[in-house]
Amino acid sequence: MTVLGEKELKQKKFGAILAVAAGSESNPRLVVLEHHPKGSKKTVVLVGKGVTFDSGGINLKSSAGLTEMKLDMSGAASVAATLITAAELKSKLRVVGILPIVENMVSGNASRPGDIIKTYDGKTVEIGNTDAEGRLILIDAISYGIKKYKPRILIDMATLTGACIVALGEKIAGTFSFDDKLAEDIILSGQKTHERCWRLPMPEEYKELLKSDFADLNNMSSTHYGGAITAALFLSEFVKDTRWAHIDIAGPAYAKKESAYCGAGGTGFGVRLLCDVLDKL
Repeated sequence: MTVLGEKELKQKKFGAILAVAAGSESNPRLVVLEHHPKGSKKTVVLVGKGVTFDSGGINLKSSAGLTEMKLDMSGAASVAATLITAAELKSKLRVVGILPIVENMVSGNASRPGDIIKTYDGKTVEIGNTDAEGRLILIDAISYGIKKYKPRILIDMATLTGACIVALGEKIAGTFSFDDKLAEDIILSGQKTHERCWRLPMPEEYKELLKSDFADLNNMSSTHYGGAITAALFLSEFVKDTRWAHIDIAGPAYAKKESAYCGAGGTGFGVRLLCDVLDKL
């Protein structure tokens, strides 16, 4: 396991992660977990969103929206659990888990709407909304994973958008990819493990909604509609030619009430799903 603290993140210029964490007294971390069996020839990188609490930043969430924001680290938790499980199952793949961990808070040091930041990739991003923070920490982690590990496949998992819950409800995750085979593998694994996923489109023309007059991209779409899609398209700008998929688990990551499936709270959604996907690779 490798842990990059605030000092290392500044040295290596993780500008997006640092921008999200700027308002918190808790320093950010980038945690890297690795399962590397001898003779492994394929590398898969898993990236999980780890916002330990999301106030929304300057674009403060409503009171109702704040009560469950401890769930915003569910993607990171599921990726960490997947790495533990892959090691216990003695997976023959080299699997790397990258967990950007931050707290998105309000203070005099917090990033502001209109700020322009430089990402680890080198692209500039105008912050259109400080509550669209998950995609910012993910792009730095994705860029780092691709540069350092040159993976065959990269999958990110995140409680990314309320829009995905509007589209698919609280039981189904949204899946986004330009790779038909990878998307199909995820959907089929979801059916097998009962961690259901549904593929959503990524139309090229929607990228126009992420344009900025001052930076390479805006982290917020210029329209209120299709928020899960534009968030995925934002991430796609940083994956280069890597086979990639994004899984938005905003709905199924957290259960408000106990059920036959699990107790109230974090569901662990994505662990069985990812482990089954890894088995296919």
